[in-house]
Amino acid sequence: MKTIYDVQQLLKKFGTIIYIGDRVSDLELMEEEMKQLYQSNLVEPKDYQMAILLLRQEMQKLKKQG
Repeated sequence: MKTIYDVQQLLKKFGTIIYIGDRVSDLELMEEEMKQLYQSNLVEPKDYQMAILLLRQEMQKLKKQG
């Protein structure tokens, strides 16, 4: 898993498609979904950790931009 797109594809495997229209809100919701999948033992710890890292990095980048 290397990109936000990869995170979206992982979520899609579980029937979750997230699009609100606000990129930061989308990322926050994806993070929450990943937490729930992890707590339900549906995703591997390494996939969870990488997804959270990617989502948080992208949020930081967007918040710095404006």
